[in-house]
Amino acid sequence: MFLINIKMEKQKIYRTGMRRKTRQVNVGGIKIGGDAPISVQTMTKTKTDDIIGTIDQIKAAADAGADIVRVTVNDKEAADAMAEIVKRSPVPIVADIHFNHIFALKSIEAGVAKVRLNPGNIGSKDRIEQVLVAAKQRGIPIRIGVNSGSLEDDILKKYNYPTAEALFESAMRHVSICEEYDFKDIVISVKSTDVKLMIDAYRLVAERTNIPLHLGVTEAGPARSGTIKSCVGIGTLLAEGIGDTIRVSLTDDPVKEVEVGKEILRTLNLTTRGVDLIACPTCGRLEVDLFKIVGELEKHLAGIKKPVTIAVLGCVVNGPGEASAADIGIAAGKGIGILYRKGEMIKRVKEDEIVKTILEEVEKFQPET
Repeated sequence: MFLINIKMEKQKIYRTGMRRKTRQVNVGGIKIGGDAPISVQTMTKTKTDDIIGTIDQIKAAADAGADIVRVTVNDKEAADAMAEIVKRSPVPIVADIHFNHIFALKSIEAGVAKVRLNPGNIGSKDRIEQVLVAAKQRGIPIRIGVNSGSLEDDILKKYNYPTAEALFESAMRHVSICEEYDFKDIVISVKSTDVKLMIDAYRLVAERTNIPLHLGVTEAGPARSGTIKSCVGIGTLLAEGIGDTIRVSLTDDPVKEVEVGKEILRTLNLTTRGVDLIACPTCGRLEVDLFKIVGELEKHLAGIKKPVTIAVLGCVVNGPGEASAADIGIAAGKGIGILYRKGEMIKRVKEDEIVKTILEEVEKFQPET
């Protein structure tokens, strides 16, 4: 039992904040686990056999910064579409499979980079063996995805209701099946809509295995509440050193999921990609229209991928300090903004020139290598 019996120090990873040491898998050139950067995933929301619509969503997600995109393969038409989708995708594609080993085999043949599949749910040992052998031959990892809403009946009966231990036991059941066939390229997720349960379950897997973890709060909900749940759940674990790839699950566009995922990583200094826009919450000291300025900046900076920190402050109390600490900063008051570049005061600009000035500075900005 090369995974379950791993001996780890009892200091508990989540008390140290150190990055958990895991094995590494390769998903179409994107490494997950080990010392690889934490990757951001999303999932298409089109009908998979709508190849054009699906590819459009994949490309939009990739442009927003998605590293990997998952696609459901839930019927014959979807399975037939996978080869073309894989061929035209700019990022690695994961096939999402439930129960049907034929769809898994067809997806592997189509060239997907990973399969999301619980081996124990696809039937006989012969079917399991076919899928695991095919995946192993092509070097394709499998993500075992356990969900509190779909635990096996015997496990649910044993624990009475979903618990962290129940999620762990379910995941290890599928890991053990993979062990029987010497299949080691595994990623685990133990998701729940209950954020506390999700955190506890991931901690348990992290303490007892060295398998890379795919983090997520499942079915988190609409953009506002789902973002909050995901930030609390995913962010807590990442801050504790747990997690190797993430997916924010929102009832919204995949691009929104990617944006929230990237922001979680940026907030924890786990990525340097894209713009980090700092702005004050405003108060009675405000003397410029900061809402308008920040709104325009968000719109114009959405596609910028270079790592740059921008601070826009609207008062003289915290403004100069925050602005001078950023790559590009503005401390504004009484219709005037003071431009800072890497801590150096550069010039004064009028309020209606602040957005244009910042965009020009971003264009010229060269990140340190």
